[in-house]
Amino acid sequence: MPKFDIAGHRKIWFLISLILIIPGFICMGVRGFNFGIDFTGGTIIDLRFEQPVTLTDVRSSLAQYGLDGSTIQLAGAESGIESSENVMIRTVDLEENQRKEVMASLTKDVGTYTVLREEKVGATIGGELITNAVLALVISWALIILYVAYRFEWRFGVSAVLALIHDIIIVLAVFSFTQRQIDSSFIAALLTIVGYSINDTIVIFDRIRENLKLHFRRGGDVNELVNRSIYQTLTRSLYTVFTVLFTTFALYWFGGETTKDFAFALLVGFASGCYSSIFIASQLWIELRNRTERRPAAKPAAVEG
Repeated sequence: MPKFDIAGHRKIWFLISLILIIPGFICMGVRGFNFGIDFTGGTIIDLRFEQPVTLTDVRSSLAQYGLDGSTIQLAGAESGIESSENVMIRTVDLEENQRKEVMASLTKDVGTYTVLREEKVGATIGGELITNAVLALVISWALIILYVAYRFEWRFGVSAVLALIHDIIIVLAVFSFTQRQIDSSFIAALLTIVGYSINDTIVIFDRIRENLKLHFRRGGDVNELVNRSIYQTLTRSLYTVFTVLFTTFALYWFGGETTKDFAFALLVGFASGCYSSIFIASQLWIELRNRTERRPAAKPAAVEG
């Protein structure tokens, strides 16, 4: 058996998760979330500058008013082009005085322009997106339980879904604590994290299933079975997580402002997904197995006579 007993120390892994999750719930209740304009609505401004401008020019001008997190697009430009005369700005709802100051600043810092469109819009997704996202997650969890129960057993399915919920809570808690903006790309990041985490978990569960019959035929215990299965797949799990973390960090570091929150959510979710796949999911399966496995009834004591 491997030197380090991962399965035997499962209470430590559960405690580490609780240390993160319980303060996370408190933070979510006290600080809430920083919802982006996709959820809260805002202002859309279409401008046509006399000379081509860059995203950096426009964002730097908006940053003076704390609007550097606005969505800025070079409209009517070919993919990959760095500058364009047509710019679309989607930002928070601006008061009239603030709007005039922002427009004057754009003229001074970026150049003269013509306003093609300027309007206030409501939340494009808001409650409807949240409802649909939660519904999609619940349906996916139910289908995962059914599929894994069919291919493995129901305890594998329940353990996998609990590990997924663990990962989502961690990401939500971090975003609440850091007050990073939550927009439509955050929902996409959550779904990506779910796909990554369940894939890594299923690899370990599949190895447990392969070892299951042979292991107990030799009289081994369940902790040894899980340890052996984890260590047999550990190299694959670590290679996978290091690869995705490396590429996602590159996206976070070198990508634009509009992709940073998306990449940050992936970084947190992938790290949590790797942790839960190795230290949480299979340990939950052990607990469920120990609690639901039928045990033989105790033999009655012999009567002396």
